Amino acid sequence: MDATELLHILLLKKVPKLGDLWARRLIAHYGTATAAVNAPDKELLDLTGFGAVKLKALRNPAVMELAQRELEIIQRDNIKYVTFGSDDYPSLLRRCPDAPIILFMRGNIQLEGRPTISIVGTRQLTATGEKFLHQFMEQIRPLDPVIISGYAYGTDIKAHRLALEHNLQTVACLAHGLNQTYPRVHERYNKDMEAHGGFITDFFNDDDFQRQNFLGRNRVIAGLSECTLVVESASKGGSLVTADFANQYDRAVFAVPGRFDDTYSEGCNNFIKQHKAIPITGAADMVYHLNWKLEAPVVQQKSLFVELDQDERPVYAFLKKEGTSELDDMNRETDIPVHRLASLLFQLEMKGLVRALPGKRFELV
Repeated sequence: MDATELLHILLLKKVPKLGDLWARRLIAHYGTATAAVNAPDKELLDLTGFGAVKLKALRNPAVMELAQRELEIIQRDNIKYVTFGSDDYPSLLRRCPDAPIILFMRGNIQLEGRPTISIVGTRQLTATGEKFLHQFMEQIRPLDPVIISGYAYGTDIKAHRLALEHNLQTVACLAHGLNQTYPRVHERYNKDMEAHGGFITDFFNDDDFQRQNFLGRNRVIAGLSECTLVVESASKGGSLVTADFANQYDRAVFAVPGRFDDTYSEGCNNFIKQHKAIPITGAADMVYHLNWKLEAPVVQQKSLFVELDQDERPVYAFLKKEGTSELDDMNRETDIPVHRLASLLFQLEMKGLVRALPGKRFELV
């Protein structure tokens, strides 16, 4: 990108009280950020809703100095970036009305062509939540998803670490610039993160961690993902803010239900009661609701050599008799609840015995 255009994109990004939505409007109206910044004051004031406050902020020399400083850092350190108008901007985030006009990245991030799941939750992750995450990551691994979170204590870092253990790509969205790590203790994971994903932020390189930055960070987490999974949450918390963003973006939200008297299940239970989240007890629930398809694994031997548990046998027997069946038909004939059927079919897919077909149909391999 031309350095002058990049400078003006950085300027629009940094203007107080402007925001990404207005920055995108200006670029769309004038064709380029440079044309928008160089537009006559009167012309800008004629734009409905722009106003004198935004114009004064746009013309503030201090903002231009910040943009010039950031451009120098990008050029000096060869920082990766992507702008809203470019073809390699994340496609899911592009659909969000408040998508950032520029993102800065570090690592080896490849978001396209695979499921993207944001995993969020309390910083006080319980043993129950940790057990769920272990099981979920093992179950979802065959889909080769990208795991997205916020690199914070508790649920975030556990999700990143489990993704790395299962050789999955994982991306951390930061509430500060790329030149730092918060919390600092997580620096030990940076190298592995960059080798199997990396870091994304829309904050300038020298922007420090500030609590008010969480809101912007959380919207990026939700916007990059096809769905958001809340593992555990108290009645209020940042993970619920991320889930609210996901709902606003018309993305699926899943929540792990818990005991009625468990503090860190209260937020999840409330979201489920308010129909803001789908209850989830395992990866099969997510696969079923999003209609994701597993690549059929290579089966070395037929089912004769595959051990079936007691719950799987009636499902396998029904498909062996019918050959192909819709999920609802299996539900009626076997009297197994749909959510349980979805889980059992997922297990059979993992064993290479069943494959999913369009229209929630299944057949034996």
